[in-house]
Amino acid sequence: MNRHETRRGKLLRIIQREKLDAFLVTSEVNVSYLTGFSGDSSCLLVRPESTLIVSDFRYTTQLEEECPGLDTLIRTTDVKLPEAVVESLKRAKPRLRRVGIESHVMSVELQNRLSGELEDIEFVPVSSAIENEIRAVKDAGEIDELRTAVHLAERGLEYLKAILTPDLTERDASFELEHALRRLGADGFSFPAIIAVGDRAALPHYRPGLLRIGDAGILLVDWGAKTASGYRSDLTRTLVTGKASSKLEKVYNIVLEAQEAAIAAIRPGIKCEDVDRIARDVIAEAGYGKRFGHGLGHGIGLDIHEQPRFAPKSPMELKAGMVVTVEPGIYLPGWGGVRIEDDVLVTRTGAEVLSQSLPKRFDDMILSL
Repeated sequence: MNRHETRRGKLLRIIQREKLDAFLVTSEVNVSYLTGFSGDSSCLLVRPESTLIVSDFRYTTQLEEECPGLDTLIRTTDVKLPEAVVESLKRAKPRLRRVGIESHVMSVELQNRLSGELEDIEFVPVSSAIENEIRAVKDAGEIDELRTAVHLAERGLEYLKAILTPDLTERDASFELEHALRRLGADGFSFPAIIAVGDRAALPHYRPGLLRIGDAGILLVDWGAKTASGYRSDLTRTLVTGKASSKLEKVYNIVLEAQEAAIAAIRPGIKCEDVDRIARDVIAEAGYGKRFGHGLGHGIGLDIHEQPRFAPKSPMELKAGMVVTVEPGIYLPGWGGVRIEDDVLVTRTGAEVLSQSLPKRFDDMILSL
């Protein structure tokens, strides 16, 4: 049994538990996860009897190569995907009575069409079941992919640090970093990188602009690399490109202490909200509690934000095989911000920092431009 069959087997257990006849997968990421198919414009009907992938003529050969053994329904150019989905549900033998749907991603239009044209089928919302119960824990192959994504990102930052000059703009730095990642073998960024100079570092989701690296003494870099198979890393380092002020050193070390305390607490069985609180308490006790306004981190994989999630009201327990980011920050409007982020594997006994080869002590962040 290959990895995709194993994943579909886990979905079949959810189908059985929810007393369903089938599960309709409309998330393209989940279709890929369950089958290995790398195309788009497709959906999947998973039943105990068989698995049917619905796609179109463009992917006929690709489906044969990537999804051997799966049933396929190739729609023609005059048949839209929703029509093909309706047809596949009508054709199913034995007849379908209860079909699970991904209510968190299915459009209202498609759901209304299914309900309107297939009145004898009950469509049961099963929100995020694949994401929460299957994808959250990575298998050995996925962990290897994530290690590769982290390694590519690490090498990319080392290159960027080596070519930084005071006149380089945030946008130019982003272009240089992405170019380096692609030359190293990545499929590009995991997400649009955040390259923030000075007070722009106080904006957690800033878009690189025309500020120059030499315009201020803080440079926040939040980036990641995507592998050819789609797995993503997510890292942040806050670099010192000017005079290392005592305030910057103080804020930086508070964030580092919070991150290290949280990572030390990671282990199977601990609740995500408890890990989040550990980091948040360190920052609050230092007087910056109101300046850390986002969750501590999230899972990574085929999507840049996956389960589990570190947040104040997140009761999910960590399990061995989960890969998460740990990214506390302090953001001071008009001055700047500090965020430190690493990717961490939950092991059977604790945690392994996958990005441990990237230094993060304050002295290591000081650059001479």
